[in-house]
Amino acid sequence: MKKHNVYTISQKDIKKKWYIIDAENKSMGKVAAKAAYILRGKNKAIFTPYLDTGDNVIIINAAKAKMTGKKYTDKLYYHHSGYPGGMTSISYEKLLEKKPCYPLELAIKGMLPKGPLGRDLFRNLRVYKDDKYKETSQNPEVVEKL
Repeated sequence: MKKHNVYTISQKDIKKKWYIIDAENKSMGKVAAKAAYILRGKNKAIFTPYLDTGDNVIIINAAKAKMTGKKYTDKLYYHHSGYPGGMTSISYEKLLEKKPCYPLELAIKGMLPKGPLGRDLFRNLRVYKDDKYKETSQNPEVVEKL
């Protein structure tokens, strides 16, 4: 019987990079999918499902991301207070005025794994409503193709 050499990745082998995505005039779903893909580390050869092998992602102009069809006015986001009858809903249009980064963050969070790993991966995301961001010293690489 032939033995196989299996290489197990460890934390010291993982090199984290920074990427920046400009969401202006791009579909919110495509931006979210690309960000989740990079956060998860699926763009690397060392991808391991149970480890944080992903990179850090900065998204700018989140408030200017596009929604197709009638979703801009008709899409609803639900929230429950925990009390009986505590269900509230808000349209995408109103939520964008109130919290411009939240819809994109929510879309990305839904694409990440649930549990401790997903929460750790979500901490590697920064979303800004306009084109000003604080992480300039990290020299982020621009993601062109969505």
